[in-house]
Parts: sequence; C-alpha cells; structure tokens
Amino acid sequence: MAKRVAVIGAGVSGLSSIKCCLDEDLEPTCFERTNDIGGLWKFTTTVCSITKRPDFSETGQWDVVTETEGKQERAVFDAVMVCTGHYLNPRLPLESFPGIHKFKGQILHSQEYKSPEGFQGKRVLVIGLGNTAGDVAVELSRTAAQVLLSTRTGAWVLHRSSDGGYPFNMVITRRCLNFITQVLPSCVLNWIQQRQLNKRFNHENYGLSITKGKISKFIVNDELPTCILCGTVTMKTSVKAFTETSAIFEDGTVEENIDIVIFATGYTFSFPFLEEPLKSLSTKKIFLYKRVFPSNLERATLALIGFISLKGSILAGTELQARWATRVFKGLCQIPPSQKLMAEATKKEQLIERGVMKDTSEDKLEFIQYLDDLAACIGAKPSVPLLFLKDPRLAWEVFFGPCTPYQYRLMGPGKWDGARNAILTQWDRTLKPLKTRIVPDSTKPASMSHYLKVWGAPILLASLVLICKPSFFLKSVRDNLQDRISPYLIRIW
Repeated sequence: MAKRVAVIGAGVSGLSSIKCCLDEDLEPTCFERTNDIGGLWKFTTTVCSITKRPDFSETGQWDVVTETEGKQERAVFDAVMVCTGHYLNPRLPLESFPGIHKFKGQILHSQEYKSPEGFQGKRVLVIGLGNTAGDVAVELSRTAAQVLLSTRTGAWVLHRSSDGGYPFNMVITRRCLNFITQVLPSCVLNWIQQRQLNKRFNHENYGLSITKGKISKFIVNDELPTCILCGTVTMKTSVKAFTETSAIFEDGTVEENIDIVIFATGYTFSFPFLEEPLKSLSTKKIFLYKRVFPSNLERATLALIGFISLKGSILAGTELQARWATRVFKGLCQIPPSQKLMAEATKKEQLIERGVMKDTSEDKLEFIQYLDDLAACIGAKPSVPLLFLKDPRLAWEVFFGPCTPYQYRLMGPGKWDGARNAILTQWDRTLKPLKTRIVPDSTKPASMSHYLKVWGAPILLASLVLICKPSFFLKSVRDNLQDRISPYLIRIW
C-alpha cells in the first residue's frame, strides 16, 4: 500500500511536491485554503493542526485536522510536506517608526497592493528596497503625483538582460563562474562586481549605493533607474519619524503631504498548525537540516518545502527539495540521527550568540552549490569529469553553459532521456522567439563559437584538472592575488 502524504499548499512548491510524490509512487493529498487550483487536492480547506500520533517514534505518522465550510475532519498521514511559502504573514514593523500612529494617511503592506488604480494624484511613500518595493514604486510612478522610495541600505540594481541582450540569469548562473568565485578572494570579486554594475549607471549618483557597513543587496528592475532619472521616483534615506501628514527622514529632510505609506518590509515565517516545540524550531533555519527537515524529529517524515532564498530560481530549488524529501520518506535516502543534528545546530546557535560565528541563516544561498548539495543526496548531481570522458560536447555545455534544472535529470533517480538534447539546444530555444525579423547575413569576422571550437577542449581539460586537484592551485592563486592585488586596491581606496 502506498504511503499517504499530506501536501499543505498548492502553490509552486506544492505542485512540485505533488509531482514528486507521484513519481515515487506515493499517494499525495493536497490541502489548499483558496480555490485557485483544482484536481487532486481539496478546495478551500484550512489546515487546523498537524500533530504527532502517539506511536510516532515507531510509525512516523501524523494526525492532520482540516476544516472545510465549518466542518472539521481528521486523517492520518505517513508524511507531511509543508508548502505554504514565504509570503503568508506580512511583516509590518510599525513600532520602529515613531509617530506612525498619528499619521492620518493610509497605511498598507505591499501584500495588500494589487494595482495602481486609486493612487491617481497621490503622494506615496514606499518603505523598503527589495524586488517588491522596486516594482511597486515603478508601477505607481505612472499614476501617482510623486513616489518616494525609502531605504536604509541601498541596493545593486540588476537588469533582466545582460550584455548582448541575453537573459541575465542564464548568463550569470554557470558552473565556470561558480568555480571562479570560489578561487578569487572576496575583495577582488566585490571590486569586479561593483565596476560591472556601475557601468550601466553610477549607483551613487542615483541614491542607490550600499550604505557603508551594510551587506550588499541585489534587486532586479529594468525601469527603476529611468524613473529616478525622470524624477517620478525620488530616493530617500530611512524614515526617522512620522507626523500627521509628513515623514521626517534620517538626513533631516521632511516630505510634506504624504497620502499613502506602503510598507514593503517582507514577511515572517509562521506555522500555526504545528505543535510546540516543532512550531518554534521550524522558524529557525539553523535547525532545518539542509533547509528542509526539522532537526528534532526522531522520524524524518515532515519536510518544509520552499522556505529558502536562493541566488537563482527558487522553482529549481523547491523541486530538488521535493525529490529528496520523497525519497527520504520512502527510506531510499537517509539523514543523520536527530540527536546529532540537534547537537550540531545547538552548538552553532551558541557560537552565534557569543559572536564567535556569523549568522548566515538569513542570507541567500548560492544557487549551484545548494542544488548540487541536494542532488548529491539522491545521486543526481552531474559529474563534469565523467561527462568529459563520455560526452565532451555535453560536458562543455554543463560547465560553461547555463546551469538549468536539466542538468539534474542527466543521471540518477528521475533521469530523463531528453535532458542532453535540452541542454545542448537551450540557447537556440531561448533566442528563437526573438527572431521574428530575419536579416540577410553580411560579411562577419570569425565568431566566438569558432574560437570556442578551437580552444574549447584545452580550456575544458585544464578546468577539469583544476576541479579534480584544486588545493595547491587555490593556495597559490590566493597567495599571489592577495599579495599583488589587495595592496593595489588599498592604494586606490
């Protein structure tokens, strides 16, 4: 009999989890509190509680209580996948803004913002500078009288297209670049990064530069710099206080006649349906093994899917999380004992509290490293050296081309026969929709592809050698770069 799995939420994480359950011959039941999606899961159903059964230590089973149209039901499940997502509980830190309760205008969280209708002729203050804040500010700039965008830290603004017009995420998410970032010192990487990002526009001139001492933050927005240049969006420092109709900023400036304040201040994790201490522990990422399994469960039959921030597509991450979790449920993959996981997490937490170790649990995870880590758990991580011996053309694309989810379908469980062709043709398929106007070829110099064909094999071979035996090379490169480049950079600054 197939194991029954409760999937909580029918968003992108929930849909991935359902498919992965079916791929592993599990029996998923998805509970969704809205009526957006239909089919295998239950509509407009609220999950009231998820508790361990009395024999949990032997069976790993859970009691799930749900409510539909005022009627409660209880069911037993062999495993649970929580896929409620990041954006469930808005974070509205009103207590951090003195005088906000005196403010007579309208106060919203960005979750409540749906469209620019109703903002015509208004003076709007947007607090925060993440992707959502940038999008809201740009959209409102077309209808509002004035949009003010307040930030404490600043941000580097990325565009969706890179040099040459290629999709930025495909150009930047490559194994060769990931390898380089592990070789070069962080000071060199930051210097290169800043020069590259300031080529499009000088962030300091636009009021977007990172505040000294703050961690670099990145947002994706094609229109924000233009809006700032046109004056429809005005950058401001952090808000010091509010009056009945105005906002006072940290730099001493005052903006009068503010009509609406929109807080784009993010969200908080919450799992109200879980029992203590699991509920509190699950909100601390440091106690989640590989950001999926709570460390205190003696049986790994509950997984949190999609509660990650990645430097890349979260969809690829949630799918690999679900593939791994379902195989753990079936007993095909093992994780360390809960006692060991709790001891390691507790020790790490103590070191962070004492200031010995930096807390990186809220930082965005490196895309390729995290996906490779999960893929290795199920035997689906591609081996570049092995591919070079068997299929050099494919190895080239895997190492130097975009790291797309196809790479995790080349081998292991879930292997797809079409993965190789999909990898080799992904650039063609990306660019084909753009070629709606064909211009006859003119005389061209030798293309980059020509040089890649000539020098590709030697470069790939050298790269593989460095990957297989990097220790001596890494040490010598770091020593040389730090001796030669770092002093130079210090003299510049």
